Amino acid sequence: MSVRSGASSQSPLVRSPTRWPTSSAALADLAAASAASLEQVSALVTSADRAAAVAGPAEDRADLIGGDAARDWDDSPGETSIQVFEEFAAQLGDAFKQADAERRILYGFVFHEVTTTYLGSSTGLRLRHVQPTGHYGCTGKNAELTNSAWVGGATRDFADVDGTRMAADLATRLAWGERRTDLPAGRYDTILPPSAVSDLVIDAYGHTGALNAADGQTIFSRPGGGTRIGEQMVKEAVTLRSDPTYAGLGCLPFVATEASSDRSSVYDNGLALHPTDWIRNGVLTSLMQTRHTAQLTGQPTTPGIDNVVLDIAGASGTEADLVAGMDDGLLVTCLWYIREVDPQTMLLTGLTRDGVYRVQGGEITGAVNNFRFNESPIDLLNRYTHASETVLSFSREWGEDFFSRTATPTLRIPDFNMSSVSQAL
Repeated sequence: MSVRSGASSQSPLVRSPTRWPTSSAALADLAAASAASLEQVSALVTSADRAAAVAGPAEDRADLIGGDAARDWDDSPGETSIQVFEEFAAQLGDAFKQADAERRILYGFVFHEVTTTYLGSSTGLRLRHVQPTGHYGCTGKNAELTNSAWVGGATRDFADVDGTRMAADLATRLAWGERRTDLPAGRYDTILPPSAVSDLVIDAYGHTGALNAADGQTIFSRPGGGTRIGEQMVKEAVTLRSDPTYAGLGCLPFVATEASSDRSSVYDNGLALHPTDWIRNGVLTSLMQTRHTAQLTGQPTTPGIDNVVLDIAGASGTEADLVAGMDDGLLVTCLWYIREVDPQTMLLTGLTRDGVYRVQGGEITGAVNNFRFNESPIDLLNRYTHASETVLSFSREWGEDFFSRTATPTLRIPDFNMSSVSQAL
């Protein structure tokens, strides 16, 4: 059983799995059950035991992970409070005053939580992990509401967030947008900053389930059957990896899932997670595997990890350096409303938002209209011409809801497909 306690004012909550590892409809009826007291937890467990007794074995049934009790097992849940925003809030206050004086409008959000996971099983295994998660986003507009820009980021504790710098970046982007040029749809030499790259990388990472690949459903499927593990997928310099100990992106170091699926198994709960290369030197080396799917595919067990890092060998410099080296093209600051079009090619569609800028002679000369794009992350990792060093990043599309731990570079794509013009601001 996995118990997660959030550091909000709500009581710690025990949730039953959203799908129990069995075909029994009786167990499925427990999907919405929750408990906030010892008595309610006991009743929930009793109901689960009763349903399990009449159910057939789960397809992914396996021996539970064994182990001992962690030394911090009896420690109280981690905590957070409004004080985590103290310095940032003061900086925001100054930024709001300056924005008012200069006729800019700022609005956005801040978020911070500390989740403590306790995981135990009948084998004696007792594990505990404290996970801080924070992020912020701010949109700036001019007084006429004809020009907008966005800045956001992820953080563990807000100690590394500079509200003054954030406001200055928004002011700079809004100043770029005071001059506007309309462009038609087409393929453009395009710079994607780390935030936009993380939007696309997360989508690619989310499609690395081994079972779906073995069933022929994804870009990682081998024609004729099986997966493409061992094949060159992208440029040789590309490595896509996850590491629960990555600096600034530390995350749960063991499997703790509430439901079995093609990419996770409740029977793997407690399994230690290790640094995993999904793509190394351009070659697909791993896909998300439970112990059960690993037996089906003949590959090692490589569970999913709650962060992802994109490294480009030999890359250096910053987003600004890539802009300085561009003769004529676009800087796309963030993407939005990304949806899958074709899983076989990982073709995605989406919109640009809150700032697409024209680059001429190594300088940003103004804003252009928004576009709808159609691109595949895997194709982009085959076509990029320039890359910056990898930095901690934040996906505007996916980071606010469920995946905020990424590190990505800036990429320059010589022929990014802006498939149609969007009327969005």
